[in-house]
Amino acid sequence: MFKIKTLNKISPVGLKKFSLEQYEIATEIAHPDAILVRSADMLQMEMPATVLCIGRAGAGVNNIPVEQCTAKGVVVFNTPGANANAVKELVLGAMFLAARNLPQSIEYCKTLKGQGADVPSLVEKNKSQFVGTELKGKKLGLIGLGAIGVMVANDALSLGMAVEGFDPFISLE
Repeated sequence: MFKIKTLNKISPVGLKKFSLEQYEIATEIAHPDAILVRSADMLQMEMPATVLCIGRAGAGVNNIPVEQCTAKGVVVFNTPGANANAVKELVLGAMFLAARNLPQSIEYCKTLKGQGADVPSLVEKNKSQFVGTELKGKKLGLIGLGAIGVMVANDALSLGMAVEGFDPFISLE
């Protein structure tokens, strides 16, 4: 049975990929064969000699001592794009919030507390400052066309936006 130590809370969806007959997964394992990590800083961590690999649940490995691991023969890998849909949804949500002035509208509504019968007239008087705009027809510029950037671009296109992207790691060739 392989022993996997988790350094952060790992999604149950991801952990279900491991057969309980073959893997023991816990936060407290003395001699792990593998480590699963999200954002915990492993750079100063004492690496157990039993570790064969480190899996990063997410993109990047800047929190893992890759050179030290390589010298010891420990395989390091990540899962770029694993959270791309969630991040894309947050980006789109922020775009909607900004375009429609929703944070400002919410703050304004909080000031109406205790205004009683005056609320309808106050809303009518001030609502025009929160009109906002549609995203359709607007231009979106993206820096980075990795998993997240491509998903944001595709959804922005489906909303009727014009999209321009830049990624120094992608060429036309």
